[in-house]
Amino acid sequence: MSLSMAPLLMHSEHVPAVARAAIRAAYAAPPARRCAELESAARMLHRETGLAYDDVRELIGLPEGACCT
Repeated sequence: MSLSMAPLLMHSEHVPAVARAAIRAAYAAPPARRCAELESAARMLHRETGLAYDDVRELIGLPEGACCT
């Protein structure tokens, strides 16, 4: 089980507003859509910050590899 920093990221002023909104939307999504929404939020955070995609996935709490099928 991974530790998610998403609750902190969605409230941090150091995270771009569009990425914070994407993370909040992912957590508000129905459980069946949450993984796909988290993947989308990870891509947004990666694009907005330039952090390595694998690092962003880890911060958000996504497991290694694709979690969505």
